[in-house]
Amino acid sequence: MSRFVLVTASQDFQRKVSQAVRGALHGSVQVLPPSVLLGGPQELFDRLTGEPPEVLILGPGLPEDDALKLATVFDLQFPEISLVLVEDREPEQVITAMRAGIRDIVSPSADTDQLRILLERACLASAGRRRGLVAAAGPERAPGRVIAVMSPKGGVGKTTVATNLAIGLGKIAPMGVVIVDLDVQFGDVASGLLLEPEHTLKDAVSGAAFQDSMVLKAFLTVHPGGIYALCAPQSPSEADHISGEAVSHLLSQMAAEFQYVVVDTTPGLGEHVLATLEQATDAVWVCGMDVPSIRGLHTSFSILRELQLVPQGRHVVLNFADRRSGLTIQDVEATIGVPVDTVIPRSRAVPFSTNKGVPLLQESSRDVAARAFGKLVERFDPKRSAQPQRKVHRRMVIS
Repeated sequence: MSRFVLVTASQDFQRKVSQAVRGALHGSVQVLPPSVLLGGPQELFDRLTGEPPEVLILGPGLPEDDALKLATVFDLQFPEISLVLVEDREPEQVITAMRAGIRDIVSPSADTDQLRILLERACLASAGRRRGLVAAAGPERAPGRVIAVMSPKGGVGKTTVATNLAIGLGKIAPMGVVIVDLDVQFGDVASGLLLEPEHTLKDAVSGAAFQDSMVLKAFLTVHPGGIYALCAPQSPSEADHISGEAVSHLLSQMAAEFQYVVVDTTPGLGEHVLATLEQATDAVWVCGMDVPSIRGLHTSFSILRELQLVPQGRHVVLNFADRRSGLTIQDVEATIGVPVDTVIPRSRAVPFSTNKGVPLLQESSRDVAARAFGKLVERFDPKRSAQPQRKVHRRMVIS
């Protein structure tokens, strides 16, 4: 099967695409002449050998109107096929192309490595849409779970928990997970996942993305772990342009598109955190094994109970667990008034993975902390929730 179909008369670009696909991406490239645009999808499919492709590449050198017209038809009739337009375009023209069904735009001068990354991303997106179409054939899908990862104070490893949770959920629902960095001033999701996003949270809550979920997806960054990411603004000053109402609308949009929305919130109970809790189905509370963190969690619970903003799904994570701290799990539970659900032991592998920008669950580590992160992920696995659970409170033993 040809995973990629290229419509162009440019032999130079044909060679470049073939080099990008060869070795790094499984499959082959079939090249068709520009004349197939006039016959529409049917003529294009008649010329193909094998099944329909995952990615259709339009250009370079095609008439713009004809290319966008074909893209519009494909987007309506074959939404599982990712459409890539090869053309140098001005920023204001990008939205027009996206509305026509184009999923990505690349310059004709892009090098082989850039093409390989883009085509890999297009294949992942195609696979996600195919799964979505299969699911849509059954009963209407309920909104996805919005999981707020929270802590009353900073420095407790909240972002590490959020990124590992998102990567772990990506193995349960490939391309059905998005992580949102709502630490709008000093978010670290981009560095924690080794990403260099072209667009950030500020772009997603303004303009066309705010009105159109299809455009919104164009502002997300694809991670090799099979998830999407929406990273924090580049500058802390941009946080002033992100309101609580915008956050609430954004999370509602994403819940309609993704099975899991993991939100890495800012420490405390500010405007954005409260807006997140209004949309959240679950809250993962992260605290360290120190008195200020534990007392802060107790206070947060008290305030949110008064505001009636405690999500139905509550998951308490005790991070950096170490019996040498002078505290026990029983001490923590007695203070916060609820059970600890997941214990993550202190491990040298955690800061090492954070500094690399590769979460433990991404590299399939066997470290004790990785196993604990895996247990946290299991709490959100639909297969687990469908099985009868023993009413025995289980914890990991602190080493």
